[in-house]
Amino acid sequence: MSARHFLTLLDLSADELAYLIQRGITIKNRLKTQGPTYTPLANRTLAMIFEKSSTRTRVSFETAMTQFGGHALFLSPRDTQLGRGEPIADTSRVLSEMVDAVMIRTFSHEGLETFAAASSVPVINALTDDYHPCQLLADVMTWTECRGSVAGKTAVWIGDGNNMCHSWINAALRFGFNLRICCPEGYDPRADIVEAAGERVTILRDPVEACTGADLITTDVWASMGQEEEQAKRERDFDGFQVTEALLDRANADALFLHCLPAHRGEEISETLLEDPRAVVWQEAGNRLHAQKALIEFLLLGKVD
Repeated sequence: MSARHFLTLLDLSADELAYLIQRGITIKNRLKTQGPTYTPLANRTLAMIFEKSSTRTRVSFETAMTQFGGHALFLSPRDTQLGRGEPIADTSRVLSEMVDAVMIRTFSHEGLETFAAASSVPVINALTDDYHPCQLLADVMTWTECRGSVAGKTAVWIGDGNNMCHSWINAALRFGFNLRICCPEGYDPRADIVEAAGERVTILRDPVEACTGADLITTDVWASMGQEEEQAKRERDFDGFQVTEALLDRANADALFLHCLPAHRGEEISETLLEDPRAVVWQEAGNRLHAQKALIEFLLLGKVD
């Protein structure tokens, strides 16, 4: 049986993703009541390849493997033959002989696909320039914990049509909610990704219109990793797209705010937004651990009763 990979949310069915959300909640609750006593991955190893910096991703994956009784191995281009020009597929074949799964945080999504195609063990996308599916597992898990089923609800993405936006589009399709994307002209998400989601996705230009009657609002930094030289231009282009408490007031009374973090206070969000009780970003960040535990378990062991 060939390995299952998780490169985008669309690699799993709607039923499988729904299972992961509920399994993540179960794993989280068990950890709270019993401690890290569930160790299904004893002596298993996850290789973690990082070409981009990370806090939440590295800590959550490494902690997940430790609590599951396994081991996480940190690799960077500076320390491996990838940094000296070894072909991606060759590195993939070598690691497949030694580890049980590979997690990659990199720039090129095409490079990730090349790695996965050569791998005989599961490969997990921990962020590329095109997608960030692991973050969406934590986001939907948080939304579900706080408000129940997300099916039929309305989420709003405000900001750049970036990798996070692309994964929110995929999530709308798989989880059955509606997504309003509000971004300035010139910053739309990829047209093919939007088209694939059909009527689930609407693109708007007015943040007030987008947020009116919404169940959830989320955003990201205006300049992602690798775009720092565009910071000044993006600040001008995104003027008027800051998420504030007043903007949240336009949403439904029980609406939530999410942010994948790190956040730039005073830019994409107001200085005090993360202290607003509607912002559940710390719960969201913590859920990276539990959602990714469910994902690793599923890719290595399948569904667990």
